[in-house]
Amino acid sequence: MSKESVFKRYYSLTKPGVLYGNALTAASGFLLASRGDINLWLFVSALMGTTLVIASACVINNYLDQDIDKLMARTKKRALVEGSVKGSNAVIFGTSLGVIGILILYIYTNLLVVGIGIIGFVDYVVLYGMLSKRLSYHGTLVGSVSGAAPILAGYVAAAGALDAGAVIVFAVLFLWQMPEFYSIAVYRRNEYRAANIPVITVVKGIEHTKKQIIAYTIAFVAATLALPAFGYAGYSYWVVMTLLGAYWLNHGIKGLKATDNNAWARKMFKISLIILLVFSVMISIDAWIP
Repeated sequence: MSKESVFKRYYSLTKPGVLYGNALTAASGFLLASRGDINLWLFVSALMGTTLVIASACVINNYLDQDIDKLMARTKKRALVEGSVKGSNAVIFGTSLGVIGILILYIYTNLLVVGIGIIGFVDYVVLYGMLSKRLSYHGTLVGSVSGAAPILAGYVAAAGALDAGAVIVFAVLFLWQMPEFYSIAVYRRNEYRAANIPVITVVKGIEHTKKQIIAYTIAFVAATLALPAFGYAGYSYWVVMTLLGAYWLNHGIKGLKATDNNAWARKMFKISLIILLVFSVMISIDAWIP
């Protein structure tokens, strides 16, 4: 096996899609809190440390989820399931990433960021991955704490303290994940049922899930608009996020009458990714635009 092939297998364990999405929010949180006065070394250190902790959590989660992954079409070809990476090696790899990440955060950022990193790790690996995901459809709520931790860590690294802005960006990312994941739970419902994972669509049904998606989308839009309301973002951000939020909500409402639930949910999910990207960009550049 070539060195490149080995690297790709270990790299895949970090769940690159999840990793880069969270790194993006961590960076945007830092830039928002910096308000144009960017400490480049602190930025790089916070982003590197946070990304390594996230990667660690993803690797350990991959190790713990092998029994589930082999039952689902989208995960049954993961390196651990196929056996191309040994479980013990994955644990060593994941642990090493986490230790290095926490050390970077401890040395170069502040204890608040370290605490957020540890809480995010424990929430994703233990409270969500090992417990709530397997026991209750409310596991999504538990897991959303870890998903919102990176933007909070980035913000606090720059601000040096928890303030209203930190609470708002955490709420935005926490709420965004609910309609995003619930949409996935609609079009992958059969896979989750086969793996015996009690997601909301399996336990409560698709129609109930649609109503929850609308409710959380409304809450998300309200949270995004809290940033300009409290003076943390400007007019350009307000216009863009109002329009995008209204578009996402409108599509969510259309789901109540959708005849093809999977197609509707896939579009709902795709819109969520666009919104996350635009939100992250807008708060990153807010200091330089009206």
